[in-house]
Amino acid sequence: MMNSQPAPGLDVLLQNARKRAGLTQEQLAGLSTVSVRAIRDLELGRVQHPRRETLKLLANAMRLSDARRVELELAVDAKAAGRVFQDIYGTGLATPPPPLRPLIGRRAELDALTARLRADHERLLTLVGLPGVGKSRLAQEAAGVMHAQYGVPVLWVDLGDDAEPVDTAHGNPQATVTGWVKALVRDGEEFEELAALIGSKATLIVLDGHDASPSVTPRLLSLLRVCERLKILTTTDRPVQLPGGRLLPLAPLAAPTAADLAAEPLGGSLVADRHAVELTLSHVSYMRPDFLPTDSVVTTVAHICRALDGMPQALEAAASWLLLYSPQQLLDIARTTPLVLLDGVTPAAPGSGPTLGERLTEAVTGLDPRAAALLRTLAELEDPWTMDGAARARGTSLAQTARDVHGLLVRGLIRRLPATAGDPVGFTVLNLVRAALDARPATRAAELAGAFAD
Repeated sequence: MMNSQPAPGLDVLLQNARKRAGLTQEQLAGLSTVSVRAIRDLELGRVQHPRRETLKLLANAMRLSDARRVELELAVDAKAAGRVFQDIYGTGLATPPPPLRPLIGRRAELDALTARLRADHERLLTLVGLPGVGKSRLAQEAAGVMHAQYGVPVLWVDLGDDAEPVDTAHGNPQATVTGWVKALVRDGEEFEELAALIGSKATLIVLDGHDASPSVTPRLLSLLRVCERLKILTTTDRPVQLPGGRLLPLAPLAAPTAADLAAEPLGGSLVADRHAVELTLSHVSYMRPDFLPTDSVVTTVAHICRALDGMPQALEAAASWLLLYSPQQLLDIARTTPLVLLDGVTPAAPGSGPTLGERLTEAVTGLDPRAAALLRTLAELEDPWTMDGAARARGTSLAQTARDVHGLLVRGLIRRLPATAGDPVGFTVLNLVRAALDARPATRAAELAGAFAD
């Protein structure tokens, strides 16, 4: 936390703003109709609580942005945040977090998500998928598109992070409004303030990690009813069908199939339309710039991508192990004990919450006995298996099997495989999920007991 330095006072903020505008005190007085003496007293810190109209005149004269105006207001009265935000709320104050690196792949998913966010009838969307599949990153990209291209204010709330924004204590307007909205969403108090802030303005609220705070759901539904142009996008590991909402399952990146890896020649052809390979090679280039993308390296990386199911965060973590292992050694580990690769070489920061490996294991161990028993049965079938084959293996009707398999599919535990027209749809259990099943404590008897319970 960078809280050792005090926030800039009104005197410093005014001086800096005037100098950025290239104005002298006399010139600013002439443009604003505020006296030179008043401006001098403000810049010397002699006046701590000026009239709001005075600040407005000065801000207009210096042509300050919305963010700079909020800085001045907060320097005078931090308790006036809600009133100030409501007055000048817009894209300048409500911004999504900037991406730290380009998004690789996901073009189809991004287009589908932004199209739904732009549709008038779609107001409550939920991205669901396994931990590490890239839900937050896709939501961030979609929010950026809505903000930059369509001028939609974005209120991004990280529900999985209990820390306050680092810059809030420094009067940073964007961080202040984010922290204020987060407190309203998480605490549930004075929710009408958030409704008053948004009003009839087009707005996107992103609740990243909604499964960490499901208690906010009723208030969000009320907010949607009050704010007619509001849209809410949530990300979650566990599918929950919210009233009137739409679930958007997110699968891992496309990885090479067995047929791809058996084809000749290998190498560069494995990168085309195989975004998992492209992403992993980008991580390899940073971790081991001495590794040239030869056909041998690309082929080994393609096998690693297949072993790790094209899971973006798992691939990034695995690439970090190249500091210790050769690509072939890494592939051997990915095929035998992939869970040990999930959290990378560098340990997580203290207090950062469960690791990827822990979250992925919990996604499997947290299943109810019936779903867990079905998942074990499916993991033992020869790939690719079909719905008919799953029904025979379970000894249940096709309709019941389809319903149960659909639940696992939405959670991201199984994957639908590409199929040619006319062929039955094939599925597979993810390799990482198989590993989590094998690592799970022996609860087979409990699963069998609950598998046939109503």
